[in-house]
Amino acid sequence: MESTPPAPARNVALITGAGRLAGIGAGIARKLAADGWDLVLAYWQEYDERMPWGSEPEDVVRLTAELEAIGAQVHVLSADLQDPGVPDRLVAEAVQLAGPLQGMVLSHAESVDSGILDTSLESFDRHFAVNTRASWQLIAAFARQATDDGGAIVALTSDHTAFNLPYGASKGALDRIVIAAARELGPQGISANVLNPGPVDTGWMDDDIRKSAVERQPTGRLGTPADVAGTVAFLLSPAGRWVSGQLIKSDGGFSA
Repeated sequence: MESTPPAPARNVALITGAGRLAGIGAGIARKLAADGWDLVLAYWQEYDERMPWGSEPEDVVRLTAELEAIGAQVHVLSADLQDPGVPDRLVAEAVQLAGPLQGMVLSHAESVDSGILDTSLESFDRHFAVNTRASWQLIAAFARQATDDGGAIVALTSDHTAFNLPYGASKGALDRIVIAAARELGPQGISANVLNPGPVDTGWMDDDIRKSAVERQPTGRLGTPADVAGTVAFLLSPAGRWVSGQLIKSDGGFSA
């Protein structure tokens, strides 16, 4: 009697900033789950609690159930990426729980509006700790655990500059880190790209911002997490791995 061959191992991706059902991270998780990925989701509830949209503690539970219903194995980890010891521990725990990572999506962010004259030192340092330093540490940890097959990294970025100084500056530094990763980690078979999704209303827009953004969109509508997810999924797929070292604007023509 012939034995049934074992099912092929599923790829595993770590997604940061995936704590809200309405967030871009959740949209990416849904797409990757549908594409056959197992997932490790990282989030930090205290960040959402101090933001205008507030915290929905049950969102992580509901998102996990939704992804598991699609067929993914899901692990959820709380991670304060401002703490310099957390990124390495996060990747190590993700590998321990789910196995080696083939994909990593950096969709976390510290984002509090302020400009040249009213940004505090504390806020500036916190933005760079979360958006820049932690991202570098996560990329390095991903590379150290990568198998012979390499992997793919996608980081979300932004064009914000004026009146959003610490966020925009820290994202600009992130861009350079990811492009450096594409060159330095390419010999390991690791691709790395930065993705600018343009304006996506995940709860941060008021009516005026929403109206202004829609008027600038050739499509006549704002982007959604699902729009972002399709491009991320391609970049993580075998077909997208030849794309590396790029800053990609997948924004429906907003930047045109």
